[in-house]
Amino acid sequence: MKPFLLLSSRPEDEAADEEHASFLRCTALPAARLHRIRLEAGPLPALDLDDYAGVFLGGGPFNSSDAEKSAVQVRVERDVGRLLDEIVDRDLPFFGACYGIGTLGTHQGGVVDPTYAEPVSAVQVTLTPQGREDPLLAGVPDRFSAFVGHKEACRVLPPTALLLASSATCPVQMFKVKRNVYATQFHPELDVAAIVARVRIYQHAGYFAPSEVEAVVQRLTPAVVTAPGRLLANFVARYG
Repeated sequence: MKPFLLLSSRPEDEAADEEHASFLRCTALPAARLHRIRLEAGPLPALDLDDYAGVFLGGGPFNSSDAEKSAVQVRVERDVGRLLDEIVDRDLPFFGACYGIGTLGTHQGGVVDPTYAEPVSAVQVTLTPQGREDPLLAGVPDRFSAFVGHKEACRVLPPTALLLASSATCPVQMFKVKRNVYATQFHPELDVAAIVARVRIYQHAGYFAPSEVEAVVQRLTPAVVTAPGRLLANFVARYG
């Protein structure tokens, strides 16, 4: 059986390892079937995408709409863009979470900017009629809670995309391109323990004032977030 590929851009070892563990938990893949490449660590090596059942792109500190970008961010965006050229052209299985919607949305001609940024929180996501019919959302309720926390979002849906889910505070929570290329604004890999760990890691990253970290944790802890991980399980079941 082919492995899946997880592309990460988190420079903090703890955050990168936590993200990898969260994807393993939700997909139920053995570690040997989820290869990881940390994009921030160096140029993307030559890849034969036929070696993989599908590609995941995790979140990270970069924003596609940043006015000023470091050399590392520029390189990562260039590498991801070249990969998306092939993925979209061939309609290969792809799932981008959070940063994935910014990169795919920009790649496909959408508008990504800070208009619909959301604080770190659990929000109610609602499926569109097309979302209710999509195989990746099989078994997912029409409305469900999901964890978010982002400084930018897709304000204008790409002309190539089909909207699958929305929320009151962020109209584009999930879309697909062609048949097999997906992206979400929310983090399907996160449960309460994982988002609390991430909040502590990123308390100085500008998502909230560092003095508010315990209050943020207290707001997140009672959340019941169980449905989003089903998307990752469905992705593996469909393409693996």
